[in-house]
Amino acid sequence: VSGLSDYLRDKKINVFGPSAKAARIESEKSFAKKMMVENNVPTAEYKEFTSAQYKSAKNYLEKSKYPIVIKADGLAAGKGVLICNNKLEALKNLDDLFLNNKFGEAGNKIIIEEFLEGEEASIFAITDGVNFVCLPSSQDHKRIGEDDTGLNTGGMGAYSPARIITDKILQEIEFKIIKPIINALRNNGNEFVGCLYAGLMLTKDGIKVIEFNCRFGDPETQAVLPLLEGDFLKLLYSASIRNIEKNSVKYNGGCSICVVASSKGYPENYKKGFEIKGLERITDPNVIIYHAGTKLVENKVVTNGGRVLGITMFSDELNFEEVKKIVYQNIEKINFDGIYFRRDIAHRA
Repeated sequence: VSGLSDYLRDKKINVFGPSAKAARIESEKSFAKKMMVENNVPTAEYKEFTSAQYKSAKNYLEKSKYPIVIKADGLAAGKGVLICNNKLEALKNLDDLFLNNKFGEAGNKIIIEEFLEGEEASIFAITDGVNFVCLPSSQDHKRIGEDDTGLNTGGMGAYSPARIITDKILQEIEFKIIKPIINALRNNGNEFVGCLYAGLMLTKDGIKVIEFNCRFGDPETQAVLPLLEGDFLKLLYSASIRNIEKNSVKYNGGCSICVVASSKGYPENYKKGFEIKGLERITDPNVIIYHAGTKLVENKVVTNGGRVLGITMFSDELNFEEVKKIVYQNIEKINFDGIYFRRDIAHRA
């Protein structure tokens, strides 16, 4: 987004990652929405407003149907999507963005879009700018509370593969969503080399795009990567030199679940600096502990963020019940003051 890949390419260094211009697919939601509309990629209906159009945005919300979604146009650390269940919530969020600068410059322009009902899924497409390969599908759990309630977060857990993404639906995603966007970016002079993340909703009217990101998703990546056989680095390198080797990796036929352990109070205010105990008790070779909001202080691992750890259990067999049982058994071995995690990750698997 900031142009690091452009800088490195100027120095003749291979990079797996899009240019700053191509990364606008994530950093500017209005750019992404326009590109989808222009290329007939299915997405939610929307309107965009700048802070100078506060009154127009307010009038629009006064007349809208609810629930509705307000999105900051720029990057907001995964917290810029606000689901408004009624007019009162929507107007408060509008004031927070335009009058109180809740997300700073990122919220100076907003997207107001229809609320899509259905089941979410994520797809990572590795591309060299022309050709691409999709990794196993996954499903994120955005809400802080069980049964998908409460505030949106950066993600409280994920599982792979997503049950709703059948071979037929994946083919539709590839030809109606991924391919048109990659081609459009290239044709506009914004060739995209890297990981194109499609956040999707399977609605009664078919698959629709919620958002695009120009990177691997967190925590979906922690669930997807353990299911790959082959040389993942070779896949990324071949994409970086514009000659992707699609057969570098393949799905092993198994399944995985990643559960996020977070700090009490996340995604709002939380305290840091609590010692994390029990990490040494995780000895199962099929359980991976991904550190996120952690820090080493005097040889002790302490909390240093909202999402602290990602605990992933994977199997080469498609047995979600067994994987779920083991991942939660292992989480119970870990503790820190204020630890919180959802107990229903992969409940749709």
